[in-house]
Amino acid sequence: MAKSRTPAQTKALKAEAKAARKAASKQRRTQLWQAFQMQRKEDKRLLPYMILAFVLIVGLSVAFGVAVGGFTMYLLIPLGVVLGALVAFIIFGRRAQKSVYKKAEGQTGAAAWALDNLRGKWRVTPAVAATGNFDAVHRVIGRPGVIFVGEGAPNRVKPLLAQEKKRTARLVGDVPIYDIVIGNGEGEVPLSKLERHLNKLPANISVKQMDSLESKLVALGTKVGPGALPKGPLPAQAKMRGVGRTVRRR
Repeated sequence: MAKSRTPAQTKALKAEAKAARKAASKQRRTQLWQAFQMQRKEDKRLLPYMILAFVLIVGLSVAFGVAVGGFTMYLLIPLGVVLGALVAFIIFGRRAQKSVYKKAEGQTGAAAWALDNLRGKWRVTPAVAATGNFDAVHRVIGRPGVIFVGEGAPNRVKPLLAQEKKRTARLVGDVPIYDIVIGNGEGEVPLSKLERHLNKLPANISVKQMDSLESKLVALGTKVGPGALPKGPLPAQAKMRGVGRTVRRR
């Protein structure tokens, strides 16, 4: 039987948890500030856009508040400030994300990195097949079914995709199987639009079916080792990846 904690122990645990939350919050703020400084140096339009959005929204809220008058005016002004700051922050997040994808595009491991950052209930298995030239096929399980995402030279990736679809079709039955090639050519999906493309696919199966599919496909294994691809497309990617997640949380 577990011993009950004394009031002193409970207090110490609460203080420790509070300190951990403060440290995590400070780390996120520092990370965001560093990312903002990096983006500001690279993107000369960032500050003008953020300032313009903030001033415009605050100005509109003040004008509307003055026109309405009374107590509503005193509510609209702080509301406008908060809303203006939020829109400016969203502009920063969007432009920072766009900049990261632009740098990552065309680099080895970029698609695997993008899939690892997907929002929602996606089950990603990177590099289920690959060539010696770092062409790779990644498997994604989601509500649409099974999706294979290939990155690399199309003439080498397409045969890999066909092989994986054939292997998988034997196990999944009537579950839809999709294939995507990352790139900017005809019939290809740009890296920056990959998540949007996946989200547009129809929902064909339930989350419970996703679990069952994942168990079945684990048996297939992969044709390559875990070190077949680099962890991410950019040396400083870990920082920006954390920033993206922080922006989404807010």
